[in-house]
Amino acid sequence: MSEKTKKVRYECTMCGACCRWKGDVCITDEEVVSIARFLGMDEATFIDECCRLRANRQGLSIIDQEDGSCMMLVDGKCRINPVKPHQCKGFPNEWSFPGWRDLCQAREVIEI
Repeated sequence: MSEKTKKVRYECTMCGACCRWKGDVCITDEEVVSIARFLGMDEATFIDECCRLRANRQGLSIIDQEDGSCMMLVDGKCRINPVKPHQCKGFPNEWSFPGWRDLCQAREVIEI
């Protein structure tokens, strides 16, 4: 099989490393609704208690803990994993940054 026919994809191992990086965890209006419902909160309370304005002021982001990790990371696990934002679901296949492989324990899967 040639290298050209192989496609590398990564599967999350739920190591939580990506949840510990500082930065915006962007959430859409639809994600606000599903996350709030999952947490048993009304949307306004979820926004007030769990969200902040993104650094670029273009929408909402989940609040960071004091150490910079996502506030939804509890005991090393994402407490909203079943309804986590698209940004989180897409890492590292849809977005990544230099050095992510040094920290993330995602499993490499070769697709044909």
